[in-house]
Amino acid sequence: MRLKGKRAVITGTATGIGRETALLFAREGAEVLAVDRDEVNNLTTAQLIRTAGYSCESFTADISQEDAVVHLFRNIGTVNILVNNAASVHGDGFLTDLSAQAWDNVLRLCLSSVFLCSREAVKQMMRQGSGTIINLSSANASVGINLAAYTASKGGIESLTRLTAAHYARFGVRANAISPGTIMSENSAQFYHERRDIAADLRSLYPGNEFGDVRDIAATVLFLATDEARFINGAIVPVDGGLTSTRRLHSVAP
Repeated sequence: MRLKGKRAVITGTATGIGRETALLFAREGAEVLAVDRDEVNNLTTAQLIRTAGYSCESFTADISQEDAVVHLFRNIGTVNILVNNAASVHGDGFLTDLSAQAWDNVLRLCLSSVFLCSREAVKQMMRQGSGTIINLSSANASVGINLAAYTASKGGIESLTRLTAAHYARFGVRANAISPGTIMSENSAQFYHERRDIAADLRSLYPGNEFGDVRDIAATVLFLATDEARFINGAIVPVDGGLTSTRRLHSVAP
């Protein structure tokens, strides 16, 4: 078990990448602390893990709010690993179609939550002299594929990741980010099934003409969380099937 004895806080665990990462971490021996504002589906994640015989505790919190994050980490205690995965694109869109309120809402959950959770986790990690943070960015940070607020938030996450790595390495804290391409989860699979025209257009941008799977991302998060990745710090790891290596990009719907 590659994470035996580790306590891992993972945000956005109600569905998708977060749930898959929580399940994989639990199988690898971590005590999973699953955080999401969707209480019902997050409890389902925790139950799936516990039914399989592993350890998981569910926390309901709106991590876009400072008070909620401070309270959360006070209750959690020791943190060895933090995975900042929570995100939302609700109300997002092209720059000229985006309201200021939608911009604020997306930035608050996608970027401010990473700052708030990282701040509280790093305080604890500095005291114990070790810890690792893995942030979920997106290929959107590197290419212009719609979603103005989400794209801006992911660019901010990559910059914050590098800063965290540079400032806190001397305290034994590592920080890296993963930059996924289009990943099939429950929600995205349904959307692309209904909008096959958009799916075909977007898939054509990938050199292998295929999308990724939540397991592709969870496996990379796991590696970065292990001691095997001890000398990887401040990296932005693309897991995008070669999307950002091609110049055939153009603006498409999300």
